[in-house]
Amino acid sequence: MEEKKLKAIIEAILFAAGRQVTIKELVLSLEIEQKEIENLINEMQEEYKAEERGIEIVKIDDSYQLCTKKELYENVYPIIDNRAKPKISNASLETLAIIAYNPRITRAEIESIRGVSADASIYKLLEYNLIKEAGKADLPGKPMTYKTTDEFLKMFGYSSIDDLPELPKYKLDSNQQIVIDELEENSEVDVEVANNETEDTSGND
Repeated sequence: MEEKKLKAIIEAILFAAGRQVTIKELVLSLEIEQKEIENLINEMQEEYKAEERGIEIVKIDDSYQLCTKKELYENVYPIIDNRAKPKISNASLETLAIIAYNPRITRAEIESIRGVSADASIYKLLEYNLIKEAGKADLPGKPMTYKTTDEFLKMFGYSSIDDLPELPKYKLDSNQQIVIDELEENSEVDVEVANNETEDTSGND
């Protein structure tokens, strides 16, 4: 089957499904190798970008979904939903970040990190389908744990949770205050440079 036809079939499947379609499903439908399908979709993604289309193919773990482009949200949202636009508070964003970097974390652990109640934030994030319950923790009382959803990945443009930016390394100083190692190293470099410049100036005098 020619490449143009295969791309048309992939586009039709993703459009008709209206959900994430796994690579295995595409392999079964098209009866071609997984690598060939992945190459075709990569080409389609670049073609959509080049043609400034209003849609894009998003990869989420081992699945693909046809979505409207995030930058067109303001134009699309009033047409498909007349409800108030959902807003995520800073508190909910903090909670979401903690869960993203700590899958299967409990409410108590989240509250220990933030220092305040997380009930409202967790409720909102569940409502927006950005997090979901991830089973009971093996702790006294068997508390519920939480992790992010595929909707979280789509909203923030990640293909996998492994794509999250690496957190800076930190430690506690003598006053039990958090110190970012990278910032501390840069400060030491700045001091060393300043000292060298002072020595050079003294030598010239």
